[in-house]
Amino acid sequence: MYQSQLLELRQRLLYAEKENKQRSHELSSALDEIKHIVAKRMNSTTNHTDDMKWKELNLTRKLPVHLTNMYYYLPHLREYEDVIFPNVIFGQQRTGVSLVMGIPTVKREKQHYLINTLHSLLYELSEEQKNNCVIIIFVAEVDAEYVNSVAESVKTSFPREIQSGVLEVISPPASYYPDLSNLKKTFGDSEDRVRWRTKQNLDYSFLMLYAQPKGTFYLQLEDDIIAKPDYIQSIENFAAKQSQEWMILEFSQLGFIGKLFKSEDLPLIVEFFLMFYKDKPIDWLIDHLLWVKVCNPEKDAIHCEKEKAKLRIRAKPSLFQHVGIYSSLAGKIQNLKDKDFGKNVLHKTHNNPPAKVDTSLRTYQQYTLGKVYKGEDCFWASAPVAGDYISFTFLNPLKVEKYFFRSGNMEHPGDKLFNTTVEVLPADEMLRKELVDNGSKFNYPATKDGYLKIGAFENGIAEGSINQSIGKIQAIRLSVNSDSPVWAILSEVFIKTSEN
Repeated sequence: MYQSQLLELRQRLLYAEKENKQRSHELSSALDEIKHIVAKRMNSTTNHTDDMKWKELNLTRKLPVHLTNMYYYLPHLREYEDVIFPNVIFGQQRTGVSLVMGIPTVKREKQHYLINTLHSLLYELSEEQKNNCVIIIFVAEVDAEYVNSVAESVKTSFPREIQSGVLEVISPPASYYPDLSNLKKTFGDSEDRVRWRTKQNLDYSFLMLYAQPKGTFYLQLEDDIIAKPDYIQSIENFAAKQSQEWMILEFSQLGFIGKLFKSEDLPLIVEFFLMFYKDKPIDWLIDHLLWVKVCNPEKDAIHCEKEKAKLRIRAKPSLFQHVGIYSSLAGKIQNLKDKDFGKNVLHKTHNNPPAKVDTSLRTYQQYTLGKVYKGEDCFWASAPVAGDYISFTFLNPLKVEKYFFRSGNMEHPGDKLFNTTVEVLPADEMLRKELVDNGSKFNYPATKDGYLKIGAFENGIAEGSINQSIGKIQAIRLSVNSDSPVWAILSEVFIKTSEN
């Protein structure tokens, strides 16, 4: 009996897959229309929760064909008009990108990891990469006050990324979720766990459907991870070299982290999730979907696993590591670690010219300033205050061409230098005296002790070239201009001279 039912289900999925390729453009067309109208109404990012509901866009309320089955699996949706259209809190409705990343986040009883996760994902991304991706934060809660607090936190931490459209924050309408109070307990799970995993399936489904028309590939992430610095390029390279049809590329061995899908496959996948959203966890459902697609009931389990492995391809080493300890399920502690992730490189090494290093900051343990200058480790210090400094005084005056300083690292991406200027001290004493007496003639502000302010940290990085007419440089100083709420890490120092 089960074999015939599975075969029937398999045929149904194959048909749905065929239909999906013809109809997925409908979501794309709708989103393009939304983008066009929003662009006309917005000159800057605004909060859409209150002043711009989706129905104001005058779009047809008719669902794309491949979404109408949601009414069968979630019959309560028939009572509400806008139930599958999200509240877009912040975003520029970006479409046409290569990679869409989805991050569901929910209220946790203890520690929150979202901002650090976003720091990690955006760390070292080039402008080209930022322009060709979008990260969707799905706040899977219906408490408007909490949703807006998360959105404001993201906007405060990443104003440029919100403005440019690389980050979007959305939430579901309150009426999206069915009654989850009387679910059948299965697999020995408690009532709370069954409710948690059931809602999680609905969250993933909503997020995937919203993301589907935005780009070519969809990457499923979680809100408590860190990423390797080159993760986007590694994903592109691995996907490009696949010579056979695939359904999932895995960039982490844990749960539902780092799973890459083709966007055109998402409606089919979501429909399968919705068929069984109350029955099993999301990672089990993915495995069952692969079984339905490629496993022959007349052959053994070994053959089945080999066939599934053709559609589900694992990349090594892993690009994402789980860092959260406190689960979104109340009371659950999870010390899950991906052994294939390897060790993070927390600093970069450069051949810097000989110099004496000094700082007013209080160094943490063995993470000294001298070590980062020599490329041996990072420099880590307690929270800077206004007037603090980090200085590099060259043993011999040098012609410095360029400088590069990076604060924060992969494990502590938020420990950056804020409101900090880069200053150089000319070796010419007569020039220094002139700067103190008469100010700068190089279009740089001068300090009272003869330094020239030539740059500043932006988003944790300070880099630039030095006007060669200044002549040889005796010292470079990083000056903190205001108190910082966080500790500071200096993970990379590169001073380029004509000799190195």
